[in-house]
Amino acid sequence: MAEFECRLKKYRQIKELTQEQLAEKVGVRRETIMRLEKAQYNPSLKLAIDISRAVETPIEEIFVFK
Repeated sequence: MAEFECRLKKYRQIKELTQEQLAEKVGVRRETIMRLEKAQYNPSLKLAIDISRAVETPIEEIFVFK
């Protein structure tokens, strides 16, 4: 699995969303958002797109693969 940097927390906070609110918007558990923000979970393409749309930020800005 490719290593990546996740900038989700930054963009989530800009939109003034809690982890719980974002999780609800994209249909996952809060723990999934928490693991994403710690780069402990590699998201599916669908989840990455859903998150990108929820925080109105391009996927490439949120998930940076090395």
